[in-house]
Amino acid sequence: MLKSIVIALALIGSGGLHAQHSADQVRQSSADQVRQGSADRARQADALAWSACPDDKIDMLCADLQVPVDWRKPDGRKITLKLGRLKATGAAKGSALVAYGGPGAPGIGYTQRFPDQWAELRAHMDVVTWDTRGYGKQFGGLSTGLPCLWSRYPIAEFPEDDADFARLSDTNRGIAEHCRQSDPELFANMSSADHARDMEAIRKALGAAELNYYGASYAGFFGQAYARLFPGQVRTMVLDGTWSHSSADWARELEEMAKSNEEFLTRFFTWCKAGDCRDVPRTWRALLARADRTPIPAKDGVAYTGRDLRSFAVSSARQGKPAWPKLAKAIRAAHGGDASAFVPERGHRYPDQSTGVTECVDWPRPATRTDLNATIARLRRVAPNAGTANSLATGTLACVGWPAPVTNPPAPLPKTLPPLLGAGAWGESDAVGRVVSQVPGSATITHDGPGHTLYGTNPCARDHINRYLTDETMPPRGTKC
Repeated sequence: MLKSIVIALALIGSGGLHAQHSADQVRQSSADQVRQGSADRARQADALAWSACPDDKIDMLCADLQVPVDWRKPDGRKITLKLGRLKATGAAKGSALVAYGGPGAPGIGYTQRFPDQWAELRAHMDVVTWDTRGYGKQFGGLSTGLPCLWSRYPIAEFPEDDADFARLSDTNRGIAEHCRQSDPELFANMSSADHARDMEAIRKALGAAELNYYGASYAGFFGQAYARLFPGQVRTMVLDGTWSHSSADWARELEEMAKSNEEFLTRFFTWCKAGDCRDVPRTWRALLARADRTPIPAKDGVAYTGRDLRSFAVSSARQGKPAWPKLAKAIRAAHGGDASAFVPERGHRYPDQSTGVTECVDWPRPATRTDLNATIARLRRVAPNAGTANSLATGTLACVGWPAPVTNPPAPLPKTLPPLLGAGAWGESDAVGRVVSQVPGSATITHDGPGHTLYGTNPCARDHINRYLTDETMPPRGTKC
């Protein structure tokens, strides 16, 4: 509509009554196009055959949407996306598409488990979600799945020489091949950009003129990819508890991740210095020096390197004060020679990560051991207590040798986007702030405390997010919840 107005004004300024007549024709043509577009969107929405979702208990409707497995081949093989919709309880102002991360997740199942958190938003909008491509029955999803040995694996040790690096590459390739051989085409099209193209297909199928999107955790990367691919289709976009996939300088972004982890430990050490564990910061540094030379033994034959201990300590420190007394006790015990208090009560006993079918095509990976060693040294300088722990420097070790290239690398956002809204707790708000600050008029809701994502647990943040999604009302800069 704005484009039509600009054209009309230009015509009036250049040609008297004839220009006025032309402008009227332009306005009429524009109105006809708007009506035709609305009719087309209505037909697309009607084309979705909505019916009760499987095992539905919350009046949720589901529909199937066929999309290309490879978006470069729109007429090629199709896969099925299962969509879910909670209809607005009041006058609907459109739809909000929500995704929960994972990186892939059964959006329908999650929404059915927590329907009440969307009650206020549903007063004004339909809430729509979908089960992401590839993450099928193994995850409780109803969309086309990738048959895969989905599991979690201990994070590999840093290679000590080129032969170690080659062995790491072969190990990762072997894990990936089980997934790839089951469906090579789907395996090659599992990036966040592929999920973003699915989102665009969902927008069109819903008949929506523009996208309203809420993306939590890893689904924030879907949103960032969508913003790059379809900037003109964004009305509102919330990135909650996510990290930056929109940096022009990936080396610097890795440093920011490490600094954030260092800050978790700094808060813990500051608390100790003001309480009854003043010795712990010094004890921690001595413990790391020992563990980097010789792993510290724990129960059941487990032994932890300095990198292992850093990972566990960062995870505990970011949980806030309730976890800090136990962490202080564990550090002291490990310094005394017994690291058993660091052994997780459930799951793997070493820091681990999931099969990286999406992650390994989203994130840059080290090409050589020289590249990796340079990154390790740099992160240890900027984060002496946390080092590389819980950063993508360790997270992408599983991607060395992955039999699919990085098809969706990080890249800056277009400045032509409408204002975006970020949200997050410790660390997350800093990261998402680096994303949305690229777009003029954007803002970030911060929570000065532990946690992961805000919408589901923080009423203050939820209120601001709902107002933004429904009315495009941006919270004031510096809003804290």
